[in-house]
Amino acid sequence: MQILDAHLHLWDPAVLDYDWLSGDLDRAFGPEELAQAVAGMSDDRAFIFMQADTRADQALAEVDWVASLPLPVRGLIAFAPLERGADVADHLAALASRPRVVGVRRLLQSEASGFALTPGFRAGAELVAQHGLVFDACVRGQAQLRDVAALADALPQLSIVLDHLGKPTVGSAQAPASPAAEGWAESMHELAARPNVACKVSGLPGESTGAFSAAQFEPFLDTALEAFGAERLLYASDWPASFAGDTAAGYGAWERIVREWIASRDLDADAVLRTNAERIYGLDAL
Repeated sequence: MQILDAHLHLWDPAVLDYDWLSGDLDRAFGPEELAQAVAGMSDDRAFIFMQADTRADQALAEVDWVASLPLPVRGLIAFAPLERGADVADHLAALASRPRVVGVRRLLQSEASGFALTPGFRAGAELVAQHGLVFDACVRGQAQLRDVAALADALPQLSIVLDHLGKPTVGSAQAPASPAAEGWAESMHELAARPNVACKVSGLPGESTGAFSAAQFEPFLDTALEAFGAERLLYASDWPASFAGDTAAGYGAWERIVREWIASRDLDADAVLRTNAERIYGLDAL
């Protein structure tokens, strides 16, 4: 089976600057480290690179560096300061001129509620749509999920992908949380009512307190399935960010959980693991 991992991070502090790195993640994660993480996994595998929040003025350099690596990266999602509105036009044009750039991300999870609804941000997001690029929304909490829904309403021509199921509180393997907690399930159903929004099946290990388990995550995966339907779910690893402290074994453990869940729900594995991402990010045209 062919796998398309729709959310892979790569970075090297010797090449670019990442002010946020700390602890186990404060080192290079490139082709050699990725090879260790996927060792023993027999499927044909390709990736979509997700920007890793290098310094803002290095966003184009990040794209060019990843494109130069000897890896099967089929698409790249780059940083763009969308809050600059019309002033981000040149930056987006430069990204769109690079053949493998398929989307942009401006992290929202640390911003105040309403940030994505400001006139500047909406104008920048409208330019994203005009370039035929996808916007990846990385948010946390009910208020920010509703902001994404409002953005989707304001710009129905903009294709939006929700990263990491909106980062719900999942508790621990011993004390799992409920999808209903903090209004997450309700907000996911509200967001999914917008047909221009899809959802990445990713990021839950990074939200877990300690070791994670399939039983802990299945209620959240089921809620996403109920809300979005299998045709708007796309598999992703969020490697290595979701597996700090266990970046080698974590990749395979998460993928096994997702694949076993897909099989147990009798879903189209090829769609969730590859073709949905190809369609949403327009990779068939590449």
